[in-house]
Amino acid sequence: MRINVTVNGIAYERDVAENRTLLRFLREDLGLTGTKEGCGAGECGACTVFFNGKTVNSCMVLAVEANEGTIETIEGESSGGMLSTLQEAFDRHHAVQCGFCTAGMIMSARELIHHTPHPTVDQIQEGLEGNFCRCTGYEQIIEAVLDVTGGYTAKEELLHV
Repeated sequence: MRINVTVNGIAYERDVAENRTLLRFLREDLGLTGTKEGCGAGECGACTVFFNGKTVNSCMVLAVEANEGTIETIEGESSGGMLSTLQEAFDRHHAVQCGFCTAGMIMSARELIHHTPHPTVDQIQEGLEGNFCRCTGYEQIIEAVLDVTGGYTAKEELLHV
């Protein structure tokens, strides 16, 4: 099937198999490899992207479903070769270890911040609950989100979690 999709502001027209996932389309057809496949079953969040303004697990969406849609991946998070403030905060707080979950974490954190500009630690934990990380223990990720949202002084809350 022929689809037209805008990814990170660039329009694409491609033929795709009807059973091809959005994840495979992004990685293999467009070469956007920042989005990772962790579980392939929508459980880990490594493949999180924005689809028409909402986060989705791209391993659970067919590419044909994205026809005439808009996709944003981690590659679209930075601008002009500069990291976004959220990416900088992840770096500053060492919220990246192996990096496998990072793209999905950043996309989910971005959606959380959009809906809740000044989240509490509990709200951050809830907002990121669909993303699994084996390395960081989440504390640094929460600190990064708090930093971006002006709540870094709320780090004391982490001591009571």
